[in-house]
Amino acid sequence: DGMNVLFIVVDDLRPVLGCYGDKLVKSPNVDQLASQSAVFSNAYAQQAVCAPSRVSFLTGRRPDTTRLYDFYSYWRVHAGNYSTMPQYFKENGYVTLSVGKVFHPGISSNYSDDYPYSWSIPPFHPSTEKYENDKTCRGKDGKLHANLVCPVNVTEMPSGTLPDIQSTEEAIRLLKAMKTKKQKFFLAVGYHKPHIPLRYPQEFLKLYPLEDITLAPDPWVPEKLPSVAYNPWMDIRQRDDVKALNVSFPYGPLPEDFQRQIRQSYYAAVSYLDMQVGLLLNALDDVGLSNSTMVVFTADHGWSLGEHGEWAKYSNFDVATRVPLMFYVPGMTSSSASQGERAFPYRDPFSRVSGLVLQGRSEKTVELVSLFSTLAELAGLQVPPVCPETSFSVVLCTEGASIVRYFNSSEEKLEKVEKDGCDDTYRGYHEEPIAFSQYPRPADTPQWNSDKPKLKDIRVMGYSMRTGDYRYTLWVGFNPNNFSADFEDVHAGELYMVESDPHQDHNVYNNTLHGGL
Repeated sequence: DGMNVLFIVVDDLRPVLGCYGDKLVKSPNVDQLASQSAVFSNAYAQQAVCAPSRVSFLTGRRPDTTRLYDFYSYWRVHAGNYSTMPQYFKENGYVTLSVGKVFHPGISSNYSDDYPYSWSIPPFHPSTEKYENDKTCRGKDGKLHANLVCPVNVTEMPSGTLPDIQSTEEAIRLLKAMKTKKQKFFLAVGYHKPHIPLRYPQEFLKLYPLEDITLAPDPWVPEKLPSVAYNPWMDIRQRDDVKALNVSFPYGPLPEDFQRQIRQSYYAAVSYLDMQVGLLLNALDDVGLSNSTMVVFTADHGWSLGEHGEWAKYSNFDVATRVPLMFYVPGMTSSSASQGERAFPYRDPFSRVSGLVLQGRSEKTVELVSLFSTLAELAGLQVPPVCPETSFSVVLCTEGASIVRYFNSSEEKLEKVEKDGCDDTYRGYHEEPIAFSQYPRPADTPQWNSDKPKLKDIRVMGYSMRTGDYRYTLWVGFNPNNFSADFEDVHAGELYMVESDPHQDHNVYNNTLHGGL
């Protein structure tokens, strides 16, 4: 009880991490965190785009309750005056601090990152954030471009730095300040990479020689993929280097050598991010707080790296919805470090890294909408009540149950209870856990705004459910004027049996064998 919280959220990070079994990536610092954490292998975002996902997990409500499917409304005005996770900690005596991209900036967080409701002091944004989409990438022609693939010499960048480096420095400054204040804190740190543009210090490229980079295992558009399900990756088409390739719309494909370059730079950006996380956790050790601070590490959604002929997020596939999720709770997920012993010594991604043993790993299917209740329970706060069916007028409730029950408990015990359902402690939990995601579309075929339709243009909503055995998605008619989905009006369906089809390439929705399911 009364632990501090360090909440790290990364933009567009799919689980390409050593601790998730990726053999190519160098992520020694996140792996070290994982080795002392409860790690969830099957965690999913509720919508694979920044603002809707973040508002969903920060309020503990699903997109149909926040009514945010795009970037252009503030839930407190547009849906209901819902309390957020940091607000709840603040109301319970914590100093709440935000660094970098936590809420999505702009109207969806009232142009203030929901300050003063959620945060004790105004949120910090790196001063160099504004150059993110400028021409800062030196091309083969020696000129500067606004490219997708953008390794840079940091000393040549505006102010000689990058946004995530600035965020790490500010977060470390706040940790030092909080140590002297001796007040409980909830510090949220939002990292921007590997979000596009893939702009990172160029030395990280040498970790990933191009000859080691493969294409996606399924770099083609699946034969039975409904056209409504496809996202045409408009955001990367607008970058100078992709524009120059003159790729056909909507299906492409991108030239194979360029696909490899994107994958290479995504991995390099992940290693750059890992270094930032390593410096931050090392500072937690330095100020002597790693024994009294829980650390949560996750992402707002994933990112396709050529799977299904798709790039970016904007879909219901696992590659877009699945995220890393881990919880370090001293004394619970790891034995408390003895005086003077370090929990998180910095690990250099450029040196040969020895493998780390993973502690608890849960295969349970979980959702980011559960974060609010999970963190409240871990901190010893009263867990907010479960929302009623309609909760627009309810200020404090959540639509995601706490997942603390999956920590450390041997999976066998849970399985047994789920089978016979007679043990009271788990009453109500013995149905199979399911993760729900959704994605809006403006039309049944890919068009210029299919990736990010504005609310008024949404005509179809793809509701998707992921269990241990399958992913099932139904694309149904949607009326944006009254936020209603019509499940009688089915536009298309997808069903993937993940055991035999792990990459979700073979849609068996129309196969009569699966009618019952």
